[in-house]
Amino acid sequence: MMNSFFDKMGEKLMPFASKVSTNRYLNAIKEGFFGVMPVIIVGSLFLLFTSIPINGYSEFMTGLLGENWSQIFMVPYRMSYGIMSIYVVVGIARSLAHFYKVDTRESIVVSFIAIFMLTPVLVTEDGLKGLPLDNFSASGLFLAIITTCLAVEIFRFVVQKGWTIKLPDSVPQNVAKPFEALIPVAIIFIIFNFVRIGFEMTSFKSAQNFIFTMLQQPLQSIGSTLPATILVLLIESILWIFGLHGSSIVSSVMNPIWRSLSAENAAAIGLGKAATHIINYQFIANFVKLGGTAATLGLALVIVFTAKSSRYKALGKLSLIPSLFNINEPLIFGMPIVLNPIMAIPFVIANITMAIVTYASTYIGLVPVSIGVEVPWTTPPIISGFLLCGIRGALLQIVLLLISMAIYYPFFKMLDKQEVKKESIEKA
Repeated sequence: MMNSFFDKMGEKLMPFASKVSTNRYLNAIKEGFFGVMPVIIVGSLFLLFTSIPINGYSEFMTGLLGENWSQIFMVPYRMSYGIMSIYVVVGIARSLAHFYKVDTRESIVVSFIAIFMLTPVLVTEDGLKGLPLDNFSASGLFLAIITTCLAVEIFRFVVQKGWTIKLPDSVPQNVAKPFEALIPVAIIFIIFNFVRIGFEMTSFKSAQNFIFTMLQQPLQSIGSTLPATILVLLIESILWIFGLHGSSIVSSVMNPIWRSLSAENAAAIGLGKAATHIINYQFIANFVKLGGTAATLGLALVIVFTAKSSRYKALGKLSLIPSLFNINEPLIFGMPIVLNPIMAIPFVIANITMAIVTYASTYIGLVPVSIGVEVPWTTPPIISGFLLCGIRGALLQIVLLLISMAIYYPFFKMLDKQEVKKESIEKA
C-alpha cells in the first residue's frame, strides 16, 4: 500500500522536477553562482576580519592599526562581495551561450553592455560621472540576472537569424569575427537604450529601481519568512524521498533570494549596522543542513553509536566522514532514505525542525543573526557556527545535532532491529 503511494507520487513529481532541473535559465543562474563562489568566499572572509566574534578584538585592532583599521579589509570586500552582480553575469552568460551554441565571449560582452546601459550614471557635486557600485551589489542582483538572460536571448536570436556581416572566407577569422558581431552588438545597444529611456520616463527613473521595488523586494520579503522557508524545505525533502536531487532543484530557485539576503546582512555589517535578515543563505546551508539536507549528520552519529547490525555498522563508518563535510548522498542512497516510508518521516521532520529551532533561537536573541560571511558549505559544523555567529552559533549547532539525533533514533532502531533479525536468519 505504502509503496504504491510512493510510486504514484513519484510519477507525478518526476515531470515537474525534470522541467525545473533542466530549465536553461535556472541552470544558468546556478552556474553563475557556482562560478562566483571563490570571489564571494574570499570577499566575505575579508568582512569577517572586520567583526571577528572575540571580545576585545576591535580594541586590539584599533590599537594596532588605528581608528580606520577596518578599511584595510572593507576595500577587498567591496570589490568582491560588494559587486557580486557583475561576477554572476559571467557565469550566466557563459552557460546560456553554451546552451545556444553561440560565441561565449560575445555573449558575456553584450550582457555587460545591457547592464551598463540600464545603470544610472552617478554625477557628483563636482560634475564627475561614474557608475554607482551599490547598483552592482545585492540590490542589483535580480536586474543582472534578468538583463543577462534577455541580452543573450536577443544576441543568439540575431545571430541564428543570420543578421550579421559576412566577409569572404579569404578574410582571416580574427578579422572577420568582430565584423560579424557588429549588427548584434548594435541591436543590443539600441534596444537597451530605449529600455533605459522608457524607465527614465516613469516614477521609478531606472530599471534598477523598478526591478528592486516590484520584484526583488517582494521575493526577498516572502523568502525571508519562516512559513515560506518551511514550505520550501518540505518540498526539498519530498523530492529527495522520491529519488530526485531536492537540494539542486530548490537551490536553483531560492539561492538568488537567500544569497541576496546574506549580501544585505554583510552590507549592513560593513556600514556598522546590525544584520536583520534571520533567514539567509548561511541560515540554510550552515544551520538547517548540518551534514546535508535534513541534518543527516545526526543520523550518521546515531548509526555509528547505536547500530547493532553489520550492514548499518558498515554504513555508519562509510557515511560519517562525508557527513562531517555536509555530504549526505551515502546516507540518502545507502540507507536508503529514498523511497523508504520509515525514514521518510524523520527526514521531513528534521529538515523543518532545524529551521524552526534556528529561527526561534535567533529571533529571541539567543544567537545573533548571521553576519553574511560566506563560509564554504563543506565547513564542518561547530567551526562554521563559530565563524558565523561566535560561540553561541557553535553551541546552537551542537543543540541542533542533539535534536536531529533524537528525531532519527527511534526510526533508525526500527530498521536496525529488522536488519539484525534478517542477518541472524541468514547466518542460521
